[in-house]
Amino acid sequence: MSGISIARLAEERKAWRKNHPFTPWEGGLFKLRMLFKDDYPSTPPKCKFEPPLFHPNVYPSGTVCLSLLDEDKDWRPAITIKQILVGIQDLLNEPNIKDPAQAEAYTIYCQNRLEYEKRVKAQAKSMTPSE
Repeated sequence: MSGISIARLAEERKAWRKNHPFTPWEGGLFKLRMLFKDDYPSTPPKCKFEPPLFHPNVYPSGTVCLSLLDEDKDWRPAITIKQILVGIQDLLNEPNIKDPAQAEAYTIYCQNRLEYEKRVKAQAKSMTPSE
């Protein structure tokens, strides 16, 4: 990765937001790995939750399915890391049912929203940071 890209990442990191209050995801610590190719920002980073999350737009591998991260769809080199992270946070609380990546989470989300939120809250509780 070029020095310019590294400097950009270091500067953007200062502005990253965390937590997602007042949602079923509140309180959980979700580890997201961002993998950058050498040609970043020409290509988007790959974003992957480790371990994978129960969510309609997260593949069983943990990879996030978001048009913003797809160079054939909405990716543009001007998109910042903060915009990506905020986009992922928004996606967590408002899944895109037109582009599902995980069958079980998609089905439960569409058929029984209360059960879906119960599963998400349980997942968040199981991923609470230890003090």
